[in-house]
Amino acid sequence: MDRSIPSSLIRRRRLRKTLIWAAVAVAVVGLALWTISSIESTVLASDLRLASVELGSLETTVNAQGRIIPAYEQKINSPISTNVIGIYANAGDTVQAGQALLQLDLQSAETELSKMIDQQQIRNQEAVKQRLNSSTLLAELEMQVSVKEMELNVLKVDVVNEQRLDSLGSGTGDRVRKAQMAYQTAQLELEQLRKRLDNERLLADATGRVDELTLGSYAKDVAEKKRTLDQGRIPAPRDGVLTYIISDLGTNIVAGTCVAVVSDLSHFKVEGEVSESQSNLVSAGSEVTVRVGSDELNGIVTSMEPQASGGVVRFNVALNDQNPRLRPGLRVDLYVSYGYKDKVMRLPIPSGFKGRGEYELFVMDGDNHLVRRHVTLGDSNRDYVEVLSGLKVGDCVAVGDMKQFERVNSLKIKK
Repeated sequence: MDRSIPSSLIRRRRLRKTLIWAAVAVAVVGLALWTISSIESTVLASDLRLASVELGSLETTVNAQGRIIPAYEQKINSPISTNVIGIYANAGDTVQAGQALLQLDLQSAETELSKMIDQQQIRNQEAVKQRLNSSTLLAELEMQVSVKEMELNVLKVDVVNEQRLDSLGSGTGDRVRKAQMAYQTAQLELEQLRKRLDNERLLADATGRVDELTLGSYAKDVAEKKRTLDQGRIPAPRDGVLTYIISDLGTNIVAGTCVAVVSDLSHFKVEGEVSESQSNLVSAGSEVTVRVGSDELNGIVTSMEPQASGGVVRFNVALNDQNPRLRPGLRVDLYVSYGYKDKVMRLPIPSGFKGRGEYELFVMDGDNHLVRRHVTLGDSNRDYVEVLSGLKVGDCVAVGDMKQFERVNSLKIKK
């Protein structure tokens, strides 16, 4: 007859089995974690790019981005509101100064010019008429003055004669007074004529100057309208390459609309952008290194925009030399110099460097071991960055891309 197993024994057996399976599970998980850890913590020596911290000089620069643009580029704007009735060139064509590019509908402008010329001629004839009237009036007044002077001389003789006759007893006092009164009246009339003549001369001069200014204004308006018509035929302003032109006949345009762009593609400059936070380190006259692929060009900052836009400040760079690889719109890297430091710890630019701040870098610890270290980096240029703390001269640092090991604190190097 079988005996029943005590419940306490059953519980102990179950607990033992549970502990055994738990131990197996822990061992399996531990083995898996160790395997994963060993894989993540190993790196091939051939995949590493190592560099040593050294003591040296550092020409500090600001990293910026730039775009190649033509050094000379001229936009041609429509002088009037009209529509396009002729296209004589295409984008990409080489054009000569004065060559016709477009034909705008100028009929209304030509009609307006004709009216302005007619008004100019009418005003010119009015000015001629005014000069003739003034000349006639002045001649009449001059004649009247001459006649009045002759009358005054006669009256003066009459006064002298009457005074002499009165002294001899042959005349009377009344006749002397009458002669004197006539003489004085003639004097006043002569003075009045002379003042009128002077005033008419001044008026004629003023009217002549007004006519000159008015006719000059008409001439300027006519010349401006002619210039507008000449521009309305859209000639090329200089030799160059046509980089843009309106290409659809009948296009309606308003005055001031850009209808064509002529560029000199034999010379280029750079339009750069720097972050607003670093714009104080860039100024007109700063030297710039322009990196175009593997080539480097030198230049100088010629101007900066006074205000930031979209968090960046734009500036222009004149190139000392040209390069056959330059093309409009080509993106380039810029390094703007702003200072110089001597005898500083420096390190070749590590991957992921984005400016001054704190970084986590792998540093050699022994022959085949890398450990993560907290490092503070400072000013930089296109090749080196200043080490402020966390490293010492002679330390060997992994400066290549180590992003895949960002969760690892140490690495073993496999040969």
